This record gives sequence, structure tokens and C-alpha cells, in this order.
Amino acid sequence: MKKLIIAMALSLTVTAPLVLNAAATQPVFGPDQTARGQQLDTIVAIVDDDIITRSELNSNLAAIESQISQSDTPLPPREVLENQVLERLILTHLQLRAAERNGVVVDDQTVNAALDNIARQNNITLSQLRQTIEKDGFSFARFRDDIRAELLATRLRQRVVDSRIQVSEQEVDNWLTRTRSDNTAAEYHIAQILISLPEGASPEQIEASREKALQVLEQLRQGADFARLAMSVSDGRQALEGGDLGWRTASQIPTLFIDVVPRLQPGEVSDLIRSPSGFHIVKLLDVKGAPQQLVTQTQARHILIETNELISDEDAQVRLQRLRERILNGEDFGELARANSNDVTSAVDGGALGWVTPGSLVPDFEAEMNKLEPGEISEPFKTPFGWHIVQVLDRRNHDNATESQRAAAREALFRRKVEEEWDLWLRRLRDEAYVEIRLNNG
Repeated sequence: MKKLIIAMALSLTVTAPLVLNAAATQPVFGPDQTARGQQLDTIVAIVDDDIITRSELNSNLAAIESQISQSDTPLPPREVLENQVLERLILTHLQLRAAERNGVVVDDQTVNAALDNIARQNNITLSQLRQTIEKDGFSFARFRDDIRAELLATRLRQRVVDSRIQVSEQEVDNWLTRTRSDNTAAEYHIAQILISLPEGASPEQIEASREKALQVLEQLRQGADFARLAMSVSDGRQALEGGDLGWRTASQIPTLFIDVVPRLQPGEVSDLIRSPSGFHIVKLLDVKGAPQQLVTQTQARHILIETNELISDEDAQVRLQRLRERILNGEDFGELARANSNDVTSAVDGGALGWVTPGSLVPDFEAEMNKLEPGEISEPFKTPFGWHIVQVLDRRNHDNATESQRAAAREALFRRKVEEEWDLWLRRLRDEAYVEIRLNNG
């Protein structure tokens, strides 16, 4: 049960407003070690104007050790694991401060909604969720704080990356041409090791990183465990998960790997792959087919009211209830969406979301939409991104017709661009920060 709950929590990191997205950071959940921390509260890192204490590091370290011990992956040396966990904490602190600077906030109501969603997807109550977490020795308050931090990171990514990403029709055409002869139904389980380079690296730094990457590659080809090496040496965000990037369709594989992964056999590792971030080694863990099938698509439109310091949940709910009544009394949904919706992308089209495929919307929104018959308008409801009303216009059974392929290609390209830009943005954030490591003194 604990693994399932954590998996549900991790899913928060891949959501954007309405549309799911594939790239984000992962939280660390762990036992509360407050009492122990009171005895060990020395500074282990200074991050700009912030600090990381020994107790905070130890708490996160214990959580990671617990996660790894539940898998078949052997623990790397304690010193190596400590450095990896500290790097993750540094990046988390930097993201939280960046969120503050960008005016990104997550209120208690949003956190509560996220926790309710995790409990609901585990088919338990919120009280049972808390009991399950605490039964396993984890702090529910810590779990809640981690959920808030993940929502902040997601909203920060939406603010600084998602909003700038555009996918042209030419890019969609090129993608469809490129993948037409590929096995697009296949899914690939991949992992990576990244030996990073600082921005504007000198020739000496580049050569040193390349030599280190070559040594890692040689160890892998001599039979070294990929996951353990990733935990020990990788600078990628997934290092503590053994470099695991999860299952990806061909359209979801990072651009850097798209010509490499389909040519690998399960268990095989690539040669070095150079990028602005450094040197990558990718491993194909497994591959499987995914036969196409008919799906039921929903044509819908919505109005979103976001909450903030000036608009409370009650205000947003009342405002949407009034808009709903005006629509039921004959006013045009599209005109009211254009004038009132905070979802700027859909508002210009009268709130239209187009034909929606199952799984492409955040679960809370999709659940409310699926309750409706064509023509019906929902009561106001809340998701982690605000309050909505939604109207279902039509439903259809659909196969991979041309327009569906283009929509899927556009979404795949968007997700890929977001993931790659987010990784670069985070690396730049880390490179530009003042960070002083004091582990030896901690």
C-alpha cells in the first residue's frame, strides 16, 4: 500500500493545468526524525541565503535508504548516497525560492485537494491515508509538506517553461513523417547516467567529464550494475532512482535519444551521447508492444477561475455558480468563457478543449467530465489548478485517424520540449546559485 500511495504522490509532479506532462522532480518521503535532528542541527550546506541542516539531510537520507532497500538495488557507499541526497535537497531549496520570486503559491485548500485525490485513487479515506503513512513510520506532516513542495515545483515549471513552449505545424508534419515507418506502438523502458558539464565549460572541463563518462561506460560493459552506478555518479535528476526514466513511447523518448533507443536490445547500453548538459549513457531496460484500440473521446469546453490572494475558494465557486446559471438561462457558454476563464489557451476558443482522449486530463477534471451526458454542464468543482465548470458537447469512439495522430504528435512534442527545457532550466538555476557544501564540518 505504501508504494502505491507514494506512486500516486509522484504523479502530482507530471501534471500541468488540465494536460498531463512528463517531466518534473520527485519528492522524498521519509520517517520523521525531529528528535534526532535536535541533536544534530549543524549546517551541511548554504544555498544562497538559505541553509540545509544535518537533521534535514539525515531525514531525507533515511527516506531514500528505505526506498532503495525495498528494491533489488544494492545501496551505494554511504558517502556517495549522502552527496546525491544533498544535491537533491539543494535543488529543492532553489526551486522553492524561485517559486517565491515568481509569485508562485500553493494554498492549504490546494494541498488538501491533492491529498484527497491521492486517497481516492488508493480507494481509501484521507484518515486511512494518514494511518497508512504513519503506520510505516512516516510523518504525515512531512508527507503533506512534500506534496506542497511538489505542487509548487509543478506550478513553477508551468510559469517559467510551459508557458513559453510552442509546437509549430511544421514540427508536427516532420514528426509524423519521421515516425510513419517506425514501430510507434512500442514502449521503451529506459534509464540514463549523466556526467554533467557546467554552462560555458572549458575544454579542460569537457575532457575531464568525457574521461569520467568513458570510465563509467567501461565499468558498465564489464558488468557493473547500472542502477547502482547511476546512484553513485549520475548528475541526472533521476539518479536516486537508479537513473530510471520509466516507460516511454517512441514519441516520449527525449530528442537526444530518439535515434539511439530503438536500435538497442533490452539490457544494452549506448555509447556516449553528448549534449549541452554533458555526457549521457542510456540503457534500454525493456521493450513492449502497445496495440492500438478504439477509445471513447469527449468533446468538452470549460471555464477556469484560479484562486489567489484576492479570490478565495468561496469566491471562485460562487462566481462559477452564477456563470452556470446564466448559461442555463440562455447566455452563450463560449462568450462567457472568453470573458471570464483564466485558462488563456482555451478561453480564446470559447473554453474549447477539443476532442479529449482518456488520460490526457488531470484525474479530478476527467472524473467530473465523465459524469456528464452530452449537453450537460457540471456544478463548480475544484482541481489543484483552480475551480471549473465543464460542459460535454459530444462523445465518439475513435481510432488513430489523421487528426488524432496530429493531436497526439503535438502533445508528444510539447511534453518532450517541456522536459528538456525544464532540465536545462534547473541545471542553470543550480549553476548560477551560491552553494557552499559543509558536509565535512557537519
